Formats: sequence, C-alpha cells, structure tokens
Amino acid sequence: MKNKQLTVALLGFGVVGSGVAQVITENQDRIVDATGRGADIRYILDLRDFPDSPFADRIVHDFNTIVNDPEVDVVIEMMGGSHPAYEFTRASLEAGKSVITSNKEVVANFGTELLSLAAEKGVRYLFEASVGGGIPVLRPLSQDMAANRVQTIDGILNGTTNYILTRMARGGVSFETALCEAQQKGYAERDPSADVDGHDAARKIVILTAMATGLRIDPNTVPVEGIRYITEADVSIAKAMNCAIKLIGHMGRVEDHLTLWVAPCFVSRQNPLANIDDVFNGVLIDTDMLGQTLFYGRGAGKLPTAGAIVSDLVDIATHPFDAATALRWTDAPAHTLVSPADDGLVCLIYRKGDAMPETEWAPVVSETAQAIIVREGEAETVIARGETRPIATYRMSLL
Repeated sequence: MKNKQLTVALLGFGVVGSGVAQVITENQDRIVDATGRGADIRYILDLRDFPDSPFADRIVHDFNTIVNDPEVDVVIEMMGGSHPAYEFTRASLEAGKSVITSNKEVVANFGTELLSLAAEKGVRYLFEASVGGGIPVLRPLSQDMAANRVQTIDGILNGTTNYILTRMARGGVSFETALCEAQQKGYAERDPSADVDGHDAARKIVILTAMATGLRIDPNTVPVEGIRYITEADVSIAKAMNCAIKLIGHMGRVEDHLTLWVAPCFVSRQNPLANIDDVFNGVLIDTDMLGQTLFYGRGAGKLPTAGAIVSDLVDIATHPFDAATALRWTDAPAHTLVSPADDGLVCLIYRKGDAMPETEWAPVVSETAQAIIVREGEAETVIARGETRPIATYRMSLL
C-alpha cells in the first residue's frame, strides 16, 4: 500500500543509531510531508540494554526477531565492520526488506553482490551516509550527473585526518599531539589506524568511483599511504610553497583504465580543497560537461550522518524499486586499475644541504637546490645520487 507507514528496524544503537532514532522521531512531520506516510521504529538491535532510553521497549538482542517479522519494511544497518553486518544485510535483503547503511566497509567490499541481490528481490540497498557523512554526494553523482562523464574525483574523505593535519598546520603541534587531541575530542578512535593509515578514505574513494563508473575496485588493490609520518617540518615546507597538506582520495581516468590512490598531497591554496579544515570533508568532482563541482560539509557526526540515513529512508518511501533504474555495479577486472605513476603523479624528495639542519630544509623546487620533484617510479634512482630524505607520500597532482 502506497500510504502504509514504513516499519523500520535499526541495527545498532550507538552514536549514529541513536541519532537516526532522534531524527525519525523529532522530524516525523517532515517525513510525512515528504513521503505521504510516516516511519515507525519497531525494533532496535543491540547487545546492550538501554533502560533509561525512550526506546527501551524496542530493544532486542536477537536478529532473527527482525528478519522473521514480515511487517518490517526497512532495516537500517549501523553496526560498523564487515561482520556480522554483511551477514545481517544479506539476510534482510533475502527476506525482501530494503536496507540502508552507513557502513562503508561493507559497501566497498560487498556492494556489487548486495546491489545484485537487492535487485533480484525487488528491494532497495542505499548507502548515502557511507561517504561524506551528511554531505549529499552519492545521489547527485549517480543521478544529477548521470549525463556527465566523470573525469576525476579528489576528496578529503576522512574528518579525523583532516582535523589532525589542520591542528599541525595551525597549532604547530606534532602528529602525536594532534592525534591525542582528536582522541580526546572523540574524533579519533582508541585504535586510529583505519583513519590515519588511509584505509577509511580508500573505502570511500572505491564507493565514489563505483557510483561514477559502475565499476567496483577491490579496496585491497588501492595504493594507500596515511599521515603517520608527516612532520612539523613538512608542514612548514608546505606553507612556504603556499600549499596545505591534505589526505586525498583520488580517482582518475587513464584512457580506458582507472587509477585510484589515497595519499597526503601538497594542495595549492588555489584549489578549494586546500581550505577545507578541521573535521569537514570535501569532494571535488570534475566532469566533461559540468566541469568542477565541490561538495562540502560535515563528514561525520551523530546528526549529520543520521540525516543522510533518513534521506535514504525518504527515497525508499517515495521511489519503490524499479528494475529499469535499479543501481548495479560490476566488479572491475584486475587490469582496470593502473599505477598512480601512469596518472602523471610525482613525489617530492628533499636533499639535505651541507650545513642545513633537517628542520630547515628549503622548499626550493629545482634540481640544483634542496628539493627535487621526481615521478614516483624514479625515486630510488634519485635517492642513490646522494644524501636525501625521501618523502614518497607527497604527490603533486593537485599543486
């Protein structure tokens, strides 16, 4: 029935899950205005009990309670990690329930399979919140830009690393100090490796690429470098070159192939990404017809992410499954992905001066001075010519 109220189950009642419950409850009138029907949260799956929560009577501990209830229309998965989130998602789709998720790990690793299963079962699998938190970017990329050929995508896709790099640039603090601050503020996990080593951003650039091209690249094949080894001296050099250091997720086309990578970049202050600071995210998309478009906003957080999830709920309520327009991906063959060096990328290598302390390396970009720019594949040859400090993480494609 078109006007039947949507019955919803939430998987996970942490920061994002509680935010979704709040948005659905407090903005129920807006959901009704947008869709003609409301949304009822029937179940909330979590290992914990929440006796003081207004949703305490909806907490369940057994997923089978949800998957076996034929009245549940939509399952919203916010558990994090691949397992059991993948298994619960697959079981929900098999049972004929649409699924919404913010879980970029599941989408990046299993998106092709889950989209195919959703189409087979005549339901929707949506994940706007998996990239950019509350920034609406996936739906515009797949729908509003459908007539465009996406040439490149460059994104600041991780708020934790962007906060750390911002603190290093503005506050003159070390990576370790900035990371500690991020953890104290709740921006970084106790184990920050997924963020600072670039794996979170890699999953997101995989999803963006799939939305732009229809091809899902295996996240494990994407070259990834994090920000652990960025120093205060590096930040000073970037400033002297009128650049900001940003962790960039990149997709580019090289003839009939694609190149994807994640790495810290020197980004010119003339580039809009250079001025996106703190926990904010930005995605710069270049297309053949529209040119450059920047999507900017809060890339994480309870209510921004919850708002994106509920936007998917509104989409499901207003656009039932249509086989002709259903989103489908194809797993890209191994030869689709080519080396970053084939995309015209370079890395910076600093040669130490005769009497110059390491912290005072001059940011002069020339063969005869203190800094040399080389293509990535030439780094070992340059290092062999003399005493150098290789910084393979700096790529100049956005300079």
